Amino acid sequence: MARRGTTTGLADLVLFGLVLGFSLTIPPGPMNALIASLAARSLRAGIVTGFGAMSADLILGGLVFALRSAVDLAAIVRYVYIVGAAVMLYLGYRVLRGSREVPTEETAGLRTYSQALAIGLSNPFQIVWWLTAGLAFAYLGGAPLFVALFAAVLVWVLAFPYAIHLGSRQRPRVARAIALVSGAALIAFAAYFVYLAL
Repeated sequence: MARRGTTTGLADLVLFGLVLGFSLTIPPGPMNALIASLAARSLRAGIVTGFGAMSADLILGGLVFALRSAVDLAAIVRYVYIVGAAVMLYLGYRVLRGSREVPTEETAGLRTYSQALAIGLSNPFQIVWWLTAGLAFAYLGGAPLFVALFAAVLVWVLAFPYAIHLGSRQRPRVARAIALVSGAALIAFAAYFVYLAL
């Protein structure tokens, strides 16, 4: 009976981790807008951006867990929104300006990854998620939950860019429309973050 209870508990942790992972990645947000804008023109750039975002989650998760009992993380949320708004405004401008360009092999590599990592670390949605739902994960703990969470993130950062690229590969107008909508969405998120900071 004890072994069955342990198995059930493990399954519950894995399920909870998957739900947490998809709750972090699937909702529309600045990072998904960026991934879509790049994946529409280059599958590699979209996937590399996704890995940059996932790396940011690893760093944010580690910081939240390490500081959760020593620092009042909620007190800095307003400043997170302000910084995030500035980053999203700049990023939206870049996406709109480059909506006709196709990322090269060079820009779809380390440069794209570094950009996505920096954006992920300053993205209020990701930071606030880790301060709320992520804290639940911190208190539950356990390797199975951690592995399941990032397994869900990995599935999304591979599947989402592929779906976007597949849908726009033979339709240049669709790719440009995705870039324009994504750029506008990033600017809208910037305005929303400013509103939340006031």
